[in-house]
Amino acid sequence: MALSGFQIVLMVGMLVTGSINTISKKAQNDCKVEGYPDRSANNTRTVHEFDHPWFQTLIMFFGEMICLGGYCIVRKKERDKRRREYAEQNKDMTDIPPQPRIVQLIVAVPTICDLVGTSVAGIGLIYVDASVWQMLRGSIIIFAGILSKIFLKRKLRVVHWCGMLVTMIGLVLVGCSSVFKSQHTAEGSKTILGIILILASQVVSASQMVIEEMFLKKRSLHPLQVVGTEGSFGALLMIAVVLPVMYFIPGSDVNNSYENSLDAIYQIFSEPRLLVFCLLYLLSIAFYNYFGLAVTKSLTAVHRTLIDACRTILVWVVDLLIFYAFDKDFGEPFDKTYGLLQVDGFLFLLIGTALYNELVVVPCIPCLRKPVPVQEVNVEAPNRGNIQYASDSDDDITRPLLRDKK
Repeated sequence: MALSGFQIVLMVGMLVTGSINTISKKAQNDCKVEGYPDRSANNTRTVHEFDHPWFQTLIMFFGEMICLGGYCIVRKKERDKRRREYAEQNKDMTDIPPQPRIVQLIVAVPTICDLVGTSVAGIGLIYVDASVWQMLRGSIIIFAGILSKIFLKRKLRVVHWCGMLVTMIGLVLVGCSSVFKSQHTAEGSKTILGIILILASQVVSASQMVIEEMFLKKRSLHPLQVVGTEGSFGALLMIAVVLPVMYFIPGSDVNNSYENSLDAIYQIFSEPRLLVFCLLYLLSIAFYNYFGLAVTKSLTAVHRTLIDACRTILVWVVDLLIFYAFDKDFGEPFDKTYGLLQVDGFLFLLIGTALYNELVVVPCIPCLRKPVPVQEVNVEAPNRGNIQYASDSDDDITRPLLRDKK
């Protein structure tokens, strides 16, 4: 099916904003700026890297909050449409059913997962390149598949397990290339720590997906409402609890804090370039969520998966271009010794993702073939409670699912 111009704009928008999201976040970590006065340095402002992954999570939540404004616009359009329908049918306006509350407290549960997962992934990004970080995030397929089978009782076929296995091989190759590369710079242990943190964050993110499906899917909440409400809850939780606690926990940040948010604010407003990176990160979060939802609605979730794969390529290419053509303080160089290992790992990740989402058909292997659609049979009084057609949350492939009567 040919794509319309509007659909192409949505896909390009999702690809660009998603890439800006990753690149701008890594660029923040590469900035070295004067920060908050340090007591250990006679209350002078020293130059150091912007090492504030928990504050970056707050910026992310601010970006998600913008989606709540988009939901309010959608909500108003739905209300106006309902009023016009009642007016045309000469019905009493007081009989219009009230709209659901904007704030849903149940959204606070996945918000905690979002907070932890994003922050832990942000810490891991400090120790690895942006391209490696983006590739390792593909591990969410493995964790989401396993958790969905355990908690959602979702049936996984052989093709899904093969996709997860191939993805795991790709993760091993990408991780090894990053570790081998870091051995030449005496940063091997930190790279391993970063990889572990990124994988751990994807376990939390996969848990968030399962929780959202378990608790939010039946409530029929608008995706913009979920994202915006998570952003509001998350920002409130970060400002009131998490960041103050991080400030008073002993650590290696300015004034012996685990993370000094005052230092982050000082650094942002001391360097215009860092401020631009933060604003790009904030806006890219909002627009990426919008474009992602629009792509899924206008096309399919399969298109969204393909765009995410292209996003990894774009992040890598842009990082190489920045390093070699513009500024060696940003971006990343191509490692001539182990770079091909990373390329091989990425290809395995791409193949694993395609297999898991059934984007490729392998007719020569019986267990990897697509199931034959169930043909409709005309029988009297069919029992529709036993066989229902449903669509999985991680793809748009419709398949029969056996379910008990309720």
